[in-house]
Parts: sequence; C-alpha cells; structure tokens
Amino acid sequence: MTPSRVDALANILVQHSTEIKPGDFVLIDGTEAAAPLLLACYRKVLEADGNPRLNVGLEEAQEILLVHGNDNQLEFLDPVSKFQADTIQAAIRIRATTNTRALAGVDPARLAKTMIARRPVMDQIIENVRWVLCDYPTTALAQEAEMSLGDYEDFLYGATNIDWSAMSTHLATLKDRLERGSEIHIVGPGTDLVLQTKGRTWEPADGRKNMPDGEIFTAPIENSVNGRIRYEFPALYQGHQVDGIELRFEDGLIVEATAERGGDFLEQVLNTDPGARRLGEIGIGTNFEIQRHTRNILFDEKMGGTVHLAVGRAYEFTGGKNESAVHWDMIKDLRIDGAIYVDGTLFQENGVFTS
Repeated sequence: MTPSRVDALANILVQHSTEIKPGDFVLIDGTEAAAPLLLACYRKVLEADGNPRLNVGLEEAQEILLVHGNDNQLEFLDPVSKFQADTIQAAIRIRATTNTRALAGVDPARLAKTMIARRPVMDQIIENVRWVLCDYPTTALAQEAEMSLGDYEDFLYGATNIDWSAMSTHLATLKDRLERGSEIHIVGPGTDLVLQTKGRTWEPADGRKNMPDGEIFTAPIENSVNGRIRYEFPALYQGHQVDGIELRFEDGLIVEATAERGGDFLEQVLNTDPGARRLGEIGIGTNFEIQRHTRNILFDEKMGGTVHLAVGRAYEFTGGKNESAVHWDMIKDLRIDGAIYVDGTLFQENGVFTS
C-alpha cells in the first residue's frame, strides 16, 4: 500500500505539475530506488486516462559510461531518447540518488561531451514538453543534509505537499512588481551586484517544473551584469562541491573567479564553452517551508530568503539568449544583512519581501 504522502505527491505531479490530459503520452523516468513514487505516478496517469511509459534505470550506468566510454560513445546521441522526447506530451522525472558523489572522480571534460551530445533531447523537453523533476527521499540525500532518513522524509514532503494555488497567487504579485522594473541590485556580505532585466519575462515557478518549487526567475540581459558576489553556501555540480565561491563580473562576463575549495573544478566548468562565463538565470527563492541548506539544488534554490544566479545556459522562454552546455545554480543567502532593490526601491530585506 502506498503511503498517503507519497500518493499525495504523485497526485500533485500528475494533476498540478504536468496537468495530464486524456490521451497524453507520458514518460515516467527514474531509478529502482524511487519505485514507490514511480508506481504511484504510473497509477495516477492511468487514472487521468493518460498513456504512461515507465523507464526504470540503474544509477550506476552513467558512471560506467563516463569512466569506460570512448569519445565516440560519449558524444553519441541515443536515437531512442530523441524519438521519445519528440513524441511525448509530458515527462515526470524522479531522482533517487544513492551516491551523491558518484561522479566526483570523473573528468569534467568527459561529462561535458555527454551534456553537449544530449542538448537536442534537453532542448526538446525543456521547450516543448510539460515536464517536472522531483526527488524521492534516500539515505544518501539525508546524509548530505545531515539529517536522519525519517527527518529528511518529513522535510521533503513538508516542502512538496503544500498549497500550490496559494504559491501561484503570491508569485503573480511578485511577477507584476519585477516586470515593471528593469534594474536588480543585490547587496549583502561580500556582494554588490547590479544587472538589468528590462523586457525579460519573470517566470513564476509554482510547482509545474520542479518539485519542490517556489521561486521566480528570469535571464539577465547578457552584457548587463557588473559587480561582485560571494556565496556562503557550497555549490555542487555533477558530484563536485566547491566552497567559498567569489565571482566578479564586468559587462556580463566573469573576469575573476575564486574559491576556498574546488577552484580548479570551478575554472574547468567556466571554461566549458564561451557561455559558461555569463549568467543564464537569476532566481529568487519563495518556499519558506525550506529553511536549511541540504546540498541539493532542487531544494536549496527554492529556499525563502535566498537568491540564486546560474552560470551558463539561459531559458529561451524568459527571453534569455545565452547558450551553454552548463547550467550551474549558486545560492546567495540574503536572510542576514542582505537586500534586493528593484530600480532603487527596496524589494526584499533580510529575506522578507516588502509589502
């Protein structure tokens, strides 16, 4: 029997996040560790008169490919995955990580080859498919968050099984305020950063792409970012952790990047392609059920009272033009001595939105 909160989450993913309609061809994708939620989603899609396809893989397969594959294999685009992406109307991706550092020993250049090869699939799903990404609680995720599995389960479902209609209403108000402005000024410890967003679309993230959700984001005008930012939280990317990142921007380009730990990896990622040294996203966290850093970007970037800036790829639907194989979110805590100004007017102070 499926636990009630797992069933409730599956219902949110099918009815709210992807809005499955009769006849929809729906990809449900994940690994065996996520079986309870995968099966609950499968059942909910059937109840919605959709046509589910269940893909259950092994988490270790990606590591094997990256370690043992030759360049031709790394750069190969699986035609089945491309056909699948071109055919489905919706996709529900459930991650259930059992080793958060499985790729820590992999050369980032090899990983970049696979990411570049998969761009056509990623582009198709991101731009043309109703999709959602969700995590299933595992011991590995609980350990990263320095929590027991039981406490982590409570944390996860507390952040996902909420009133998403109320979140939609709140985000609509923020969207109106942000789109009437043009200059965003972020200040805080080690941070004084200015960027422009005039003409860009601020996207309210109310549970229809990520779960949990709770943010509003857009793409900065590519050459408008100037100043410095320091990140208190560790930044994780493809199994690597980088601590104490500081970035300096001139006319949109990262001209200086340092880190207390993992600086070499940071430089490798920023050198992946020309777009990796520019910002593709600014996002403001609005889920106040998330109040602690868990080393899981899916949760951490939604944390109420934070702002995150992603180096690399911009989302075209926000008006962004930056292209890159990289999209790496880094989170700035504004809850102590932090503020966001819109056209010089205080928008958020110490993590609290102004009325």
